[in-house]
Amino acid sequence: MIKTIKDFNLKNKKVIIRVDFNVPIKDGVITDDNRIVSSLKTIRYAIDGCAKVILMSHLGRVKEESDKDKYSLRIVAKRLSELIGKEVIFSSETRGKELEEKINNLNNSDVLLMENTRFEDLNGKLESSNDKDLGKYWASLGDIFINDAFGTSHRAHTSNVGIASNLPSGIGFLVEEELNKLSLAINNPKRPYAVILGGSKVSDKIGVIKNLARICDYILIGGGMAYTFLSAKGYNIGLSLLDEDSIDFCKEMLDKYSDKIILPIDSIVSKSIDGDASEKDNNSFDKDDIGLDIGSKTIDKFKDILKNCELIVWNGPLGMFEVEKYSNGTKEMLKYLSNLKKSVIIGGGDTASAAINFGYKDKFTHISTGGGASLELLEGKVLPGIDIIDDK
Repeated sequence: MIKTIKDFNLKNKKVIIRVDFNVPIKDGVITDDNRIVSSLKTIRYAIDGCAKVILMSHLGRVKEESDKDKYSLRIVAKRLSELIGKEVIFSSETRGKELEEKINNLNNSDVLLMENTRFEDLNGKLESSNDKDLGKYWASLGDIFINDAFGTSHRAHTSNVGIASNLPSGIGFLVEEELNKLSLAINNPKRPYAVILGGSKVSDKIGVIKNLARICDYILIGGGMAYTFLSAKGYNIGLSLLDEDSIDFCKEMLDKYSDKIILPIDSIVSKSIDGDASEKDNNSFDKDDIGLDIGSKTIDKFKDILKNCELIVWNGPLGMFEVEKYSNGTKEMLKYLSNLKKSVIIGGGDTASAAINFGYKDKFTHISTGGGASLELLEGKVLPGIDIIDDK
């Protein structure tokens, strides 16, 4: 068992909490604050424990100096202040005198948010390469390190692994819940157990398919990746997305798990994304058709399988859900699963965004905050940001 924030006496301690405030921002406005809200339990616990709270997060991909204005966390500090009902002190530095003085002047229960950790990537990728010197420096700013950023726990970065290598460490409530809920999909899962996999490329999900095919009873495949499987079965998929390098893998999986892997039997197709859409069976594709969503027969087939399952894990949308006319498959499955009295776990990334944006935020057993991290956990991989945390 690894340590959690509850295993520490926080009073008078400078507690560095790595959070995931990588929120979408458009025209200077946060369009979805779910990741901020998800960390509030840990932040409030530290405040109530009379800690001097130091928050660190990344935001976006910082590649050049001009990205600094676009990816500053200042707007996040303002939103967090509103959510916790007290001022959040903001440091525009990721190191240096201003940051150090603001931290040294913190009173118990004060909260400080440091500027985007990825600004350090402009100095030779010091954040994303887990630079040892930067890790020691950031660790020197605090007494205890808490990882509450599940979404970056599959990366060995300075702001998680680097700091935890130099301080007593634990996990926050968000990470603890993620690990507990996602373990349901790996350790003695309820049966029948179905996995729904969507998204674009088969290559992104090879590890997950290999690992979960051994564990689950069904793998229902939709999204762009379904067409590589259909091509491997000999179907004409027109101009649909094809991951040619994964054809042999698909054939191997279909041979090995023919009773488990369930593919679409029809699709919503169009000649172009903006063109007219129609529903076609697998054997009716024209050479210039593009499959962009699962069809009504596939939806019915999937529902028929899922109605008897006790555990369902879903990672990856079933169509191009961002476009209204190709969102029906994802919407219909969300609606159906939300009404099942079964354990349903939604993977992070686009699947989580779809569930939340379509109004199903509180309708499932768990919606993960980490797309890549949840995928790697389901692959059976060790997450470096978790592995580094102290044991009890």
